[in-house]
Amino acid sequence: MIRTALTLAAVVSLAACGETPQTGTGAKRDTAAFQGTSNPYNAPGWKAGDKTAWELHLKSRLQNGQNEYNRIR
Repeated sequence: MIRTALTLAAVVSLAACGETPQTGTGAKRDTAAFQGTSNPYNAPGWKAGDKTAWELHLKSRLQNGQNEYNRIR
């Protein structure tokens, strides 16, 4: 009885170690950052695919929010 229980426990625990092959075709291809996404967290007024607006937004963010020299003064 104990031997059967131990064997069953070993088989069940080893069954969890198997890895299934990941051959799905649902992978999303990478796109340029300015192409955007369709989620509600985009910056207000920005439209997906507008590369110039994307670059201006990044430049503004760099100068106004992430530049410690400007923030200290």
